[in-house]
Amino acid sequence: MPAGRLVTTAHDVGFVGAGQLARMAGEAASALGVSMAVLAANPDDAACSVAGEVLVGSPFVEPDLRALVERCGVVTFDHEQVDLQIVDTLAAEGGVLLPGSATLEFAVDKAHMRTKFDAAGIPVPRFVVVEPGDGATKAVAHFAGVCGWPLVLKAARGGYDGKGVWPLTDRDEAEAVLARVGGPVVVEEMVPLDAELAVLVARRTSGDVVDWPAVETAQIGGVCREVLVPGRLPGHVGLVGVMAVELFWSEGRLLVNEVATRPHNSGHWTIEGAVTSQFENHLRAVLDVPLGSAAPQHNAVASVNVFGGVDGADPSRLRGRALAVDGAHVHLYGKGARPERKLGHVTVCGDDPGDVRARAWSAALALGTPAPEGIELPAGVAR
Repeated sequence: MPAGRLVTTAHDVGFVGAGQLARMAGEAASALGVSMAVLAANPDDAACSVAGEVLVGSPFVEPDLRALVERCGVVTFDHEQVDLQIVDTLAAEGGVLLPGSATLEFAVDKAHMRTKFDAAGIPVPRFVVVEPGDGATKAVAHFAGVCGWPLVLKAARGGYDGKGVWPLTDRDEAEAVLARVGGPVVVEEMVPLDAELAVLVARRTSGDVVDWPAVETAQIGGVCREVLVPGRLPGHVGLVGVMAVELFWSEGRLLVNEVATRPHNSGHWTIEGAVTSQFENHLRAVLDVPLGSAAPQHNAVASVNVFGGVDGADPSRLRGRALAVDGAHVHLYGKGARPERKLGHVTVCGDDPGDVRARAWSAALALGTPAPEGIELPAGVAR
């Protein structure tokens, strides 16, 4: 292709990545009559069965990402494991990639996010960015002298779903982890958690914004296990699309933990629980058409993630048991079952928070998901 603007004609939207987020966006795209292509790591990834076209490749390989951009009016993201320089290059040539690299960097690089938010006066846990090298362990120990042990160490780039995060109890643990990471890290105080919250917001190119109500999430091992709407406690980025802001509620303080510049696990409840789902509004936002209402449609919603059990059973073989639970909306992602792999989610809507939570957990357990240690199950629901 000659230099100049990229040709973008075959599909309305392209997704970088073909996981469950792109799959659910594809379901929303079908209802809107929006044509979608995906750049998948593997031809059997979750979204491949709902995409109009599947390109197999990597966003870290410029020709692979270029091929997607050339075939789509706008390209957006299922994940933030991308090369920002390639995104910039293709955007400079006329490709439309939303959100852009300046926004993606907040999700790609935790050190960038923490530093920018802190400078803007946004409350975050106390932290320090530590560069690799001979002085790294000393820098962590010095920070511990200010905040005290234990601390939390996070790889600045590459971590997700609890990966790339290490609790540290002393200097020896810090030294061992730093030797494995090999790149910049963010070291944070370990804040006492009263609750973990999340807020979703969608913004279209022309500037209109909608936001869904704050939800309470339960994280085990860094992975979201359930989402409750409303939560059980009181309740700067040039964004286009959906962004999730993960928050800590700690001793009367609300602190920003992380952001995701894409649809997010904490928003799966919106498919049945809100007037407009996060996936539909993400598509509306990147296509720059009017956003839909984010208002809840029910007094209470509970969404529980489905994980593979130790026996590796396929939850689709158990779906009849889950669908026998009154009001259970079952979403399975078409992924191969293996222990501890996220395979789907179940949502229940209603009037009573305790009742919908009990039914959601009953349906998830019926699909074979193990009840994680650290979560107190609702009354009447057995592990």
